[in-house]
Amino acid sequence: MRFSEAWLRELVNPPISTQELVDQLTMAGLEVDSVEPAAAEFSGVVVGEVWSIQAHPNADKLRICQVAVGAVEPLQIVCGASNARVGLRAPTALVGAVLPGGFKIKKSRLRGEISLGMLCSEKELGLATDADGLMELPETAPVGDDIRQYLALNDAILELDLTPNRADCLSIEGVAREVAVLNKLDWSAPAGSDCEITHQQTLAVNIAAPQFCPRYLGRLLKGVDNTAETPMWMQERLRRSGLRSLGPLVDVTNYVLLEMGQPLHAFDAEKLTGSITVRMAAANEQLHLLNDQSVELDEQILVIADDQKPLALAGIMGGGDTAVTDSTRDVFLECAFFTPEAIMGKARRLGLHTDSSHRFERGVDPFLQQRALQRATRLILEIAGGSAGPITEAVIPDNLPRRQPVVLRKQRIHKILGVAIDDGEVQDLLQRLGMTVRSEENSWSVTAPGFRFDIAIEADLIEEIGRIHGYDNLPQSELQMRTRLGQAPEAQVPLDRCKDLLVDRGYQEAVTYSFVDQAMQRAIAPEDRYIALQNPISTDLSVMRTTLWCGLLQAAVRNTNRQQSRIRLFESGLRFLRSDNGIDQENMLAGLILGSLHDEQWAEPLRQVDFFDLKADVQALLALSAGKVKFRAARHPALHPGQSAEIISSDGTRMGWLGMMHPNLEKQLGFDSPVFLFELVQENLLKKPIPQFRAPSKFPSLRRDLALIVDESVLAEDVVACIDACQEQAVRQVLVFDVYRGKGIEAGCKSLALGLVLQDDSHTLTESEIDAIINRVLEGLFNNINAKLRD
Repeated sequence: MRFSEAWLRELVNPPISTQELVDQLTMAGLEVDSVEPAAAEFSGVVVGEVWSIQAHPNADKLRICQVAVGAVEPLQIVCGASNARVGLRAPTALVGAVLPGGFKIKKSRLRGEISLGMLCSEKELGLATDADGLMELPETAPVGDDIRQYLALNDAILELDLTPNRADCLSIEGVAREVAVLNKLDWSAPAGSDCEITHQQTLAVNIAAPQFCPRYLGRLLKGVDNTAETPMWMQERLRRSGLRSLGPLVDVTNYVLLEMGQPLHAFDAEKLTGSITVRMAAANEQLHLLNDQSVELDEQILVIADDQKPLALAGIMGGGDTAVTDSTRDVFLECAFFTPEAIMGKARRLGLHTDSSHRFERGVDPFLQQRALQRATRLILEIAGGSAGPITEAVIPDNLPRRQPVVLRKQRIHKILGVAIDDGEVQDLLQRLGMTVRSEENSWSVTAPGFRFDIAIEADLIEEIGRIHGYDNLPQSELQMRTRLGQAPEAQVPLDRCKDLLVDRGYQEAVTYSFVDQAMQRAIAPEDRYIALQNPISTDLSVMRTTLWCGLLQAAVRNTNRQQSRIRLFESGLRFLRSDNGIDQENMLAGLILGSLHDEQWAEPLRQVDFFDLKADVQALLALSAGKVKFRAARHPALHPGQSAEIISSDGTRMGWLGMMHPNLEKQLGFDSPVFLFELVQENLLKKPIPQFRAPSKFPSLRRDLALIVDESVLAEDVVACIDACQEQAVRQVLVFDVYRGKGIEAGCKSLALGLVLQDDSHTLTESEIDAIINRVLEGLFNNINAKLRD
């Protein structure tokens, strides 16, 4: 919500500075996100009028203008703007003026002709980012007046970052009400008054969906001139609120929206057929919108329609076929109350977000429509002329929101806020907020006004009292509570321990959204059953992630786009899978690496990370739980088919994946170096067997090395597992220290070099015992995996 401070102070003007106003609003819960000047800094610019124009003798695109600036004689100014003409009034920078950016205007010669100033556009004054020509001022602009004074540019623009529950402050009147309450000033919304009714023509209006639109008003305005110029004061207020002028009819509806918080819409009456009906759309109905987008409707969308076709998306956007144009002479001006339930999610579902939908989704005062329509009518007649017909209203009283009284207990205020507030102050405060207050014994019965959709329970009222009384005025006290030491299960590895290990290995923790882009989700895990959001924040956050890789890869892309070539990221969080029983949630720990293994240094050359660097990090994590796992080659849609593995826990369940990202996905995301990923199920990762003490043997250990010939498909871990299965108590450790393929090894085979560490707890092993153990191990290897001792 952007607005001009000067506009606000026309409604309520407390004796405080801009900064005090900003602090006051923020502490009252209406956070001021930014404060900026209404115009860039400049000086020496006045209102000028072009008296005469003649061609430049030495340039086809330049003209010599005689410009009156309030002095005795006009100034000669050379100008190249296409809209320069006799009688035009425009901002004129005099010699010595300083424009935005420190640009100084000096007496100069342009192609041989003297120029004593400059005629300015909005862009040159810092009022717009672009401009097609000179800034055209009204014919009534006083020649010679300082342009800053004329346009009231010594103003500040405030932008509020409102929470969804404060829709009542999405208007100047709403903010003025808050400022008045905070400063204990008398203020009330202007009373509505209608204009003179000069014709009796009407359009019938009907409500076919009263649960979503219990009130709809409209009136015919005839003989309007949409080519009339919107007054400069209104254009400036719109500009400072982030809107540009689009003609008097659209400008007035936008102005009333900002002023009162009530959306309106103007239809070209000549393009309407029959009566107006508020109804649900039919399946597959088509509507061409004002933004040139065509949408297909369904039975869940509320529309405004005539007897032949839908005209507008109710509370969201009007249709292009019935839009007002410069040739429009008769207008049907509508104003309605749509329930939040009717609008919520509909605009976003269609890829739209408008000022109207933003307000209706949060709640508009259901009793504001008559006054807003009257205000818009008066402004249109003043600016564009024409005549007004009577207001036609359709209302279903039983469907209008009713505010139920809320009981506010006096002792509850003290208990929650920790401060005793005088009964008179409480009652005065609530009444200034527009609430109806009835005193009862030890309590009040409070009924919220129509514009406050967020007041439903006693705690809401206490919150209002606290923020208006002032959070700074509430006492500070320390919480007193008994604490108990929690249990630290020995069979559980703390998640923070895993995070610390990754940080020690050079990773940085990331926190990404649980909502991800649907295309990204499909690219990474096309076989997962994901959950699509009915009301997504945006189209790129439309589904819930089934893997943490979605967010991590997007974070990595953003980092690489910012010239970060060495990236180590990890994240812990939930993934969400659709199942037959609903939604399954599972805590995961995921990470990625890319770039060089180490930062550039003198001791060793740079080397890019590879699969085994990532595997070492994962093994370090798994070592914390001391559980035995297997890495088994397997295919994953997001991983390279030759460099991916699933991680199998000791009980045979899959506990995660690791590998290099698939080349196609790498190219799709725009990476220029390989990316390596891992993801682990936290439940399996954090389980740890309870350590058991084992006294070290006092007898010496010894080592025997074996070179085995095995089939190429046999993994080293299969060999180790086979030796473990022999259950030789004296074999304390198996080390794999070499792999060889080549001369002397049969094709399709490889040589594995193992080291067996042998030790007994009761005596020193003899040669015969050692030979017997080795023979039994070799026999087991031969019988199970056809491993033979290399010659």
